[in-house]
Amino acid sequence: MVKEIIKRIGAMSGEYSEYEIFTDWVKACAICISNSTDLIHGNVWKIREEQFADLAKRHGGERMQEFAEMMGMLAMAMEENIEDVLGRIYMEGEFGNKSTGQFFTQFHLSRLVAEASMPENVSEENPLVLNEPSSGGGGMIIAAARVLKERGLNYQHCMEVVAQDLDWKGVYMTYVQLSLLGIKAAVAQGNTLAEAFDDAGDYPKERVLYTPAKKGLLL
Repeated sequence: MVKEIIKRIGAMSGEYSEYEIFTDWVKACAICISNSTDLIHGNVWKIREEQFADLAKRHGGERMQEFAEMMGMLAMAMEENIEDVLGRIYMEGEFGNKSTGQFFTQFHLSRLVAEASMPENVSEENPLVLNEPSSGGGGMIIAAARVLKERGLNYQHCMEVVAQDLDWKGVYMTYVQLSLLGIKAAVAQGNTLAEAFDDAGDYPKERVLYTPAKKGLLL
């Protein structure tokens, strides 16, 4: 699936770079998941609908259909193997460069860190609460879910996440992958040091995405 998605992104490039295609695809996936699971269609929902419409205008109906097909392939890939699939696509496809300054940690390293630092007493009654201040594509969070599953635990029932990243691409990547895995999470855009996310505060709602599981739903 990973190689097929990379191949498709490459075939779509031309007018737009592979980096732009990847970024717009992930953004479209995030908006689609968020707005299709919002029960209340308020101002934030409308803002995201307009952003999706802009993407559709930019890429056209045929490419948006390809985006939808690639999202299905991503879901299948994550169902087959819990890992940072989007980070892998980005790195193996070489969509970034020195100017973007973004590199995603190889998943086996994230998994080793998660294995070494995972508490032994995690359960549904004592859930793992993660606060990821610089989530990237969500690799460390996904690694924690993988370790919990390997221990025989249902991470969907014993894991709560707050993730934040300055870069919108990282926010969207994290949100899409955690949504597909059914993880309860709030994913916010912003500088954690300057404005740490507070769900109970007045953090700008348009800069926060809640996974379907956090909303009480599952994809």
